[in-house]
Amino acid sequence: MVRRVESRAGREAEGKALLPWLAGRFSYLDAGAWAGEIAAGRVSLNGRAAGPEARLAAGDRVAYLPLQEAEPAVDPEYRIVHEDADFLVVDKPPLLPCHPGGRFFEHSLWFLLRERHEFLHIATRLDRETSGLVLVCLNKGSARRVSLLQRERRLKKRYLALVHGSFPDRLEAEGFLGPDAASAVRKKRRFIPSSACSGEAGTGLESCATSFTRLMAAEGLAFPGRGEKTGPFSLVEALPLSGRTHQIRASLSSLGFPLVGDKLYGLDEALFLRFAEGSLSPEDGERLILPYQALHCEALEFEDGEGCPLSFHAPLPAAWPAVLPK
Repeated sequence: MVRRVESRAGREAEGKALLPWLAGRFSYLDAGAWAGEIAAGRVSLNGRAAGPEARLAAGDRVAYLPLQEAEPAVDPEYRIVHEDADFLVVDKPPLLPCHPGGRFFEHSLWFLLRERHEFLHIATRLDRETSGLVLVCLNKGSARRVSLLQRERRLKKRYLALVHGSFPDRLEAEGFLGPDAASAVRKKRRFIPSSACSGEAGTGLESCATSFTRLMAAEGLAFPGRGEKTGPFSLVEALPLSGRTHQIRASLSSLGFPLVGDKLYGLDEALFLRFAEGSLSPEDGERLILPYQALHCEALEFEDGEGCPLSFHAPLPAAWPAVLPK
């Protein structure tokens, strides 16, 4: 399968030049790199070669055929928890992307599943480093039903999060997500509680809500292969009541309880910057504790096409401390 990245220009692209639009829309390459891809003929506009100054109109089709390069290593050992004619429920390991993107194509859950299924719609995607249950629709009818369940909030997910700090017994995080203006990382978001957001809700922020409950607290934990680490740590249940990008991670970070192993929303975002340039040190690894963020989708509940309730669970990854309740 040849990798082809295609996108439709929205209304906001009207009149913009192709090169700056590409650099803003697909930030895994900078403007100089995109100029090189255009010059090499690997970018087309509505099926034809186009120069960097070509002007876009809403609805234009921009396609990119990247060179086939060696992809970063991933953990491809996913597990099928449930399969029928309409759905797959997959237990995704950490460090496996759900969808192709950036440097990942064949090394993605989507590509691996396409070897067996012609139609795939990953309905409940997880970040690359997040582990746990993913719901996959196998036909258009089931995709429509799941979309309705999601809009009506009748698809329930339960996450387990291992965080730094002594988390309170219970916390209802209601508020808004928006860009983190203080961050050097453009995609990073911040959570703003409703009580601190007077007058800001109309500025492009997204409403969000997550219910957090502490399940366990520890002053130290023994991590397999990494020895005893001093805390305090807390194991937290997270029940998202909305489905926003980075919702749980950004909320926990802004509340002062960053995820163990999270390079972007963890103890220091400089870890993410070094990770992005491939310069993480052994000392950085010790500080992160885990090679991935400690966020796991442990349970998934929804109704099938006949209205019958279904419930699925996935055990924690082996690198999490064995003393944690599952």
